[in-house]
Formats: sequence, C-alpha cells, structure tokens
Amino acid sequence: MLQLPEGFETFTEARKNGFLKILDMKRQNGKKVVGVFCSYTPVELITAANATYVSLCGTGEEGIVASERHLPKNLCPLIKSSYGLALTDSCPYFYFSDVILAETTCDGKKKMYELMGRMKPTHIMSLPNSPIGEAAEELWLSEIYRAKEFLEKELETTITEEKVREAIHQKNLERQAMVRLYEIGKLNPCPLSGYELSTIIESTAFMFSGQKKVDVMNQRAEELVAEYEKNFRGKSSGPRILITGCPFDGVRDKIIKELEIQGASVVAFENCSGPRTQENLVDETIDPYRALARRYLGVSCSVMTPNAKRFETLREMVDEYQIDAVLEIVLHCCHTYAIESQMIQEFVNDELELPFLSITTDYSVADSGQLATRIGAFLEILHK
Repeated sequence: MLQLPEGFETFTEARKNGFLKILDMKRQNGKKVVGVFCSYTPVELITAANATYVSLCGTGEEGIVASERHLPKNLCPLIKSSYGLALTDSCPYFYFSDVILAETTCDGKKKMYELMGRMKPTHIMSLPNSPIGEAAEELWLSEIYRAKEFLEKELETTITEEKVREAIHQKNLERQAMVRLYEIGKLNPCPLSGYELSTIIESTAFMFSGQKKVDVMNQRAEELVAEYEKNFRGKSSGPRILITGCPFDGVRDKIIKELEIQGASVVAFENCSGPRTQENLVDETIDPYRALARRYLGVSCSVMTPNAKRFETLREMVDEYQIDAVLEIVLHCCHTYAIESQMIQEFVNDELELPFLSITTDYSVADSGQLATRIGAFLEILHK
C-alpha cells in the first residue's frame, strides 16, 4: 500500500505538493517510477517499460548535512544533496521511485549509487570513458541491453522493439519542442530572462505526460515569439551571456538571477541538457537499440576524454546566439569540469576572443555577496 513518509506534515507546502502529485499519479494509473540522474540515461527504455522517469538530482542545501553522515564533506553538492534527501525521505521522487537507473559518469556519483542501492533496487550502467570508436559504441549498446533486462525484471514487464520505437518518437518530439524554447534566446533582445527560461525548462522535467511537455513548450515558444515581435524587436539589451559548465539548478538564484539583476542578458546554456544535446535526436530509421547507443554517446560532458564536442558547441553557440561573454559554473569538487576549465578559458579567450569568467561554488548562500561583486566586476569589463 502506498503511504506518505512519517515526516510528511513537517514539510513545506511545495514539498508536500510534490509528494501528493506523484502519489496521485501512481494511484491513478498504477505506473512504476524509475529515478534517474543523468543525461546519459536512455529514458526511452523506461517509457517503453510503461513506467515514468523522474530526475533525482538535488538542487538545494537541504539534505547536505544529513548526507555527511555517510559521505565526505569535500564532495560535489549535487551528490550530497541528492543522497541526503533520499536518506531522510525528503525527496518525493526518490521516495516513490520503484528502482534507480544510474550510470558511471563521475567517481563520486558511482560510489554514491552503491550506498543508494541499499535503499532501492539500483542498476548502474557502465559508461565508456571515451565517446569515440566502435568499441565505445559496442560497450554502450551492451549496457543498454543490460538496462533493458534490469527494467524488465524489476518492473515485471516486457520491453518490445515496437514500444521502444514509439518511445523514441515521443522523446524526439519533446527534444524538438525544448530546442524551440531554448532558441528563443537567439532573439535579440530576448523577450524573457535566462532565469525564467531555465525555470520553465526545469519544470517540464516533472510533467509526467510526454505530450503535455511538448504542448506546454511549443505554446510558450509561440507566445514568446509574438511577445518579441510586439514589444522587443529593435530594442537594445544588456551584454549577452552564455552559461557553460556543471548543472546549475542549485545555484540559479545567486548566479543567473544576479547576472540579470546587474543588467546582463543570459540567453544561452551549454551543458549536458542544453539545446545542442537536445538537438541530437535518436535515429528512427535504424535498429532502435543501436540508435539509442549512438545518440546518448553524443552527450557532451567533461567526464569524456576527449570532450571535443564541448568546444565545437561553444564555437557554434557563440555565433548563433550573438554572445558577448562566457561564464562557466563549476560545482565544488567537480574535478573533471575544474580541470577542463583551463582549456575552455584558453579557447574562449584566444580563439573566440571573448571575456571569460569561471565561478566555483556550492549550494550555500554564504558566498552570494562575493559572487555578486565578481559578477559586477566582470560585467564592467563588457561595458568598457
């Protein structure tokens, strides 16, 4: 029998609503829920298993103190937040997940998954270290088949090729709608803030109907184009900023919002869930499992060696979005992004000839004042 956690009455209204929403979904249609963390996860397999997938990435300070009972303090805040919320039954999406489908991206996450596996059935997909070559594709293809077998066993279902093809088609429609919304940032000036755009994109992750996601994003994109034509065309804007680096949902307020408070216009996002990743559709004309393997190996992330696609993407987006400067977000203890940062700075400064600022931070608000000062100084350079 589905039940709410013991501490439910102590939660905020927003958190209570999250629990009630997913509880209602499970009671109404009886669907199983699969928790996921990463853009490398082939979510089409989950849909083909007649299940719903939800993101379990933590985006706030809550849960971090609890996580440090098991995890080291010098660890990425996304990992600590995610694990702490799971540990304390504070995340509705983890609490009601039937299984976890994980992946070996960074070392911190894959070891955290081992601990998480003591709470829920967890399958960890072994991601290749490089996206290049036949061996990488064959390895990832075999991992997709293993994930399929895990889902079939744990969810007591059969994933057919027909269901996979249907799921691929639906997810491609979602990606196309998301790209359409992201590309509102190409309008100059942009008719909405980067803060608002990223919030809209994040909210769609918690819509359990794929078609509803498509409809909401397409409608919003149409409204924004009309708004641009009516009220924005021909007007000037502040410096146009591209955000690159780690997932930024947990630091949106103190970086994205602060940039825009100080007069910048955040118009583009280059990260593992940004428009370039979404543009990479799954090929619907070939074997669906191989198509999934090829598509997901195309995700750009600093865990890959080499990660040439990130540089290609930056070059293209700087031109298409008329970028004036690039700001990189690196979460504390994210070693792969921290190391790659030097190469990205050289590339942006020397080849793209643009100002570049890298900010290393965590989910706390303790450094908000310092970040506001650094952002202000950075924007001053652009006004000179």
